[in-house]
Amino acid sequence: MKKLLLIAFCLIPGISAANSAEIAHLLEFIEQSGCSFERNGSQYDSREAREHIQKKYDYLEDRIESTEEFIRHAATKSSMSGRPYHVTCDGKKITSATWLQGELTHFRTLPN
Repeated sequence: MKKLLLIAFCLIPGISAANSAEIAHLLEFIEQSGCSFERNGSQYDSREAREHIQKKYDYLEDRIESTEEFIRHAATKSSMSGRPYHVTCDGKKITSATWLQGELTHFRTLPN
């Protein structure tokens, strides 16, 4: 994980190292979750969700200055329809915004 974070620091020059580490963590969290993602009425697995959110982030990264902005602009809703993304884990469906903000809060409490 530390190697992944180091790579992320180098690849995201316009954002602080702390935010870069948080975004890298959230992308990894999405992919490793095993949860189902709903986007515009269709279901996607966690790997596909990470790929989609990564593409959106790659497109928007020079306009994103914080991890909260990453969540809000790249991982919350469809840019085309405006419909929110949902995540279903263990049979519980919630918005991706709530899910990712919860994980970000948890990540920030972990010791360095």
